Amino acid sequence: MPSSPAIPFRDALVVWLRVALLSFGGPAGQIAVMHRILVDEKRWVDEPRFLHALNFCMLLPGPEAQQLATYLGWTLHGVRGGLVAGVLFVLPGFVSILALSLLYAGMRDVPAVTALLFGLKAAVLALVFMAVWRLAGKALVTSWLRGLAVAAFVAIAVFDLPFPLIVLGAGALGYWVARHRRAWLGDGLQPAVDMPHGRVSHRHLWRVVPLGLVLWAAPVLACALWLGADHVLVTVGEFFSKVAVVTFGGAYAVLAYIAQQAVEQYAWLQPGEMLDGLGMAESTPGPLIQVVQFVGFLAVFRDAAPLSPWLGGLLGAVLTTWVIFVPCFLFIFAGAPYVERLRANQALSGALRAITAAVLGVMASLALWFAAHVLFSETRHIAGMTLPVLHSLQWLPLGWCALALWLLAWRGWGLLPVLALTTLGGAGSWWLLY
Repeated sequence: MPSSPAIPFRDALVVWLRVALLSFGGPAGQIAVMHRILVDEKRWVDEPRFLHALNFCMLLPGPEAQQLATYLGWTLHGVRGGLVAGVLFVLPGFVSILALSLLYAGMRDVPAVTALLFGLKAAVLALVFMAVWRLAGKALVTSWLRGLAVAAFVAIAVFDLPFPLIVLGAGALGYWVARHRRAWLGDGLQPAVDMPHGRVSHRHLWRVVPLGLVLWAAPVLACALWLGADHVLVTVGEFFSKVAVVTFGGAYAVLAYIAQQAVEQYAWLQPGEMLDGLGMAESTPGPLIQVVQFVGFLAVFRDAAPLSPWLGGLLGAVLTTWVIFVPCFLFIFAGAPYVERLRANQALSGALRAITAAVLGVMASLALWFAAHVLFSETRHIAGMTLPVLHSLQWLPLGWCALALWLLAWRGWGLLPVLALTTLGGAGSWWLLY
């Protein structure tokens, strides 16, 4: 397996903790943070390997940013590096959303929390736009790739095509172009040459896959034996185990399905509460898919008997997080050794480069969706797109977003000072106006 003995594991541990604490802004912002620290600042990972790892993670179900951290941790220090990077990436968000879930359940309306999230959302929006712009500048190096990104944007924003279909279509086009029109994909299609070669041993699959499946299923089976197969905790575990394998394209791609099932079929939440949970996930570090932790908490909190509501909610949050993220480690540790060797295949590298372009188009559509809900108080659906009602523009969030973008992009401020300024300043302005 890849390893980097020149990089002390202790140094990597500090860096992964730093990445975790700065992982705001959904996948676009989180990927940008990892790129800035690991590629630009530390130079531990080169650009071709970073983009190849990103392409691979985009193909997997689950949160791509967390899987990217796990994969890069694996390339640096093997399994222990992947475990540390992946767990640390999730931990700050888990603690934050658990604390907010406890507050939410105990004090349904928490003005202090609303005030703190007010300015933070504006800064997160700025970070997302800047991240998409910077990644596009690195990945969309030809007119064909830029056109593919636009086509993917239209496909998901206007025609609501399934994300897996967009990915498969882009990959097929990229594979053909790499074989017949390689110039359309830009220079340097052949990745770095320091990847390992030779036949991959399949023995690791016999160790990784059974162990991963047992770890994934064991908590749900234990709850069924303890509380009965019809207990809500078991239902939550089973439901989110299914979600874990259909979450292609990140959280937004599956949120509609989760909301429909949690609200209409299981009656775990009210419609507006799903949006409250999304606001928590958008404004705290960690993968956006951690909104499911809030859903799991409330589902069991409200129907915990014979457990106490607070213990049930805690177990619901832990179990939901477990069944969502354990498969991510399984996919990475099982597939990474094969993917490292695929870097030498130009046709497959072309397919992955095209997939990156398509995914950037999808990310741009999600960034605009986020902007419509942060900067405007009203939205409407036209031709399949969520568009803002222009007269409902909220000038205060727009001002904080513009300030954050200016500080980040032109003044060179770090993420933490900008987030601190917009959070505290936004909270103060919210109290004055609302």
